[in-house]
Amino acid sequence: MNNNILIFIPTYNEAENVKIIYQLLKSIELPEKFDILFLDDNSPDGTGHIISEITVIDPTVFYIPRTGKLGIGSAHQAGISWAYEHHYQTLITMDCDLTHSPEYIIRFYNEGQKSNVVIGSRYLQKDSLQTWNLYRRMLTNLGHFLTKNLLNMPYDASGAFRLYRLDLINPGIFKLIQSKSYSFFFESLLILDLNKMSIKEIPIKLPKRTYGNSKMNLNDAWTSFYFLFKMFNKKQFFRKTMIYDL
Repeated sequence: MNNNILIFIPTYNEAENVKIIYQLLKSIELPEKFDILFLDDNSPDGTGHIISEITVIDPTVFYIPRTGKLGIGSAHQAGISWAYEHHYQTLITMDCDLTHSPEYIIRFYNEGQKSNVVIGSRYLQKDSLQTWNLYRRMLTNLGHFLTKNLLNMPYDASGAFRLYRLDLINPGIFKLIQSKSYSFFFESLLILDLNKMSIKEIPIKLPKRTYGNSKMNLNDAWTSFYFLFKMFNKKQFFRKTMIYDL
């Protein structure tokens, strides 16, 4: 753990993808060396076992095993806490399903030299979601519409492909986040925005999954939308009471 950059990847039933994403990450060249942290929610398909094997051969790869499926939001909170505890300056978060291409990471890194937060946006290019089915596009577009109109945030707030400059963000900001599910992404960006963190979007294209299935179901989607309305009602409270300085 001598590097300043950590790439965090939560997993659940990604046995077919985890070695591929690892190999793709090891092929990219950044100006600084980086470590990789996987967190697995006790996948029944053996994802955790594969990650354990990788950690044996590569000392830059770390692994947090959990006892069950505890939620994507709680996974990201655990990854962020681990990064702070181990004194990383920059944290990059991404999915393991190969829809977040590691080739974008160099762009994230470059933009991160000028911003506190960098987001991979699916809305800066018209054809970014063309490979997705109609159901997934409708849910994603509805979430983006509600985020813009309820929370007054123009960003792609539901995506997990992000960079955080932890050396510029007070860890207390992340402790304000309550969501343990997919609404973590909306809530975290709202709180970062209200705390005057500079946020930069870069365009990304998301290909269709090659292996495995999406983990987000209809209940997850409606829970996230419900949480959006709750955040709308609490926004003024956030604005008045939840501001942290570094």
